[in-house]
Amino acid sequence: MAFSFFALTLFLYLGLDLDQSSLSPASAAASEGVEVTYGSVLKLMHERTKYRLHSHDVPYGSGSGQQSVTGFSTVDDSNSYWIVKPVLDSSEKQGDIINSGTLIRLQHMRTRKWLHSHLHASPISGNLEVSCFGGGDESDTGDYWRVEIEGGGKTWKQDQRIRLQHLDTGGYLHSHDKKYQRIAGGQQEVCGVRDKRPDNVWPKTDGRRQFSGAMSLKEGGGGGGALSQLTIWYFCTTYYHWLMI
Repeated sequence: MAFSFFALTLFLYLGLDLDQSSLSPASAAASEGVEVTYGSVLKLMHERTKYRLHSHDVPYGSGSGQQSVTGFSTVDDSNSYWIVKPVLDSSEKQGDIINSGTLIRLQHMRTRKWLHSHLHASPISGNLEVSCFGGGDESDTGDYWRVEIEGGGKTWKQDQRIRLQHLDTGGYLHSHDKKYQRIAGGQQEVCGVRDKRPDNVWPKTDGRRQFSGAMSLKEGGGGGGALSQLTIWYFCTTYYHWLMI
């Protein structure tokens, strides 16, 4: 059984190559308004600058020295994927919807560390530092973010405008056009600020997919989409590992 599944994985990974023109306008429209749930893998895009929330295995040179979090302009970079997870000791499970006001965690897909904040000063602006920290069972309330949906929506859906407020510090996830010269040249600072501003709105969840039910992947700032090899490979290898346990 495991061998057959692995063969299917390899076939899909090597053989699947859909471009944006293969998706009909009807299928693109159908993705609008789809609920974001626990287990969704997504990208968050900063509203004003259009940069994606991003991380990588590069530590800050000041402050906490933890893994840095930045804004990145490239649309298809795999280091901009985040997995939506419930907080510790929650009864929520994969596939459950997320209402406005709910506390969540965001796990960086590549490094498995949690989106985190604390009272250290951010490197450029001196606001609250946002980092990636821990991983797996190593998590605490410094990884908790409250979803606030703009415009009165009750349930988090794809393409809605949202804010993320950090539980411990009260800071909103924030970015601006101030860019790094050293640790991540050309990438912009992501930090926390305690007041609501236009620059702490993250309206778009492109690159969304789920491991429960049908998978979908929406790429780019426009209305197109593509099911990528990354989607198939990550899903299949995760499921294969589950089979072997």
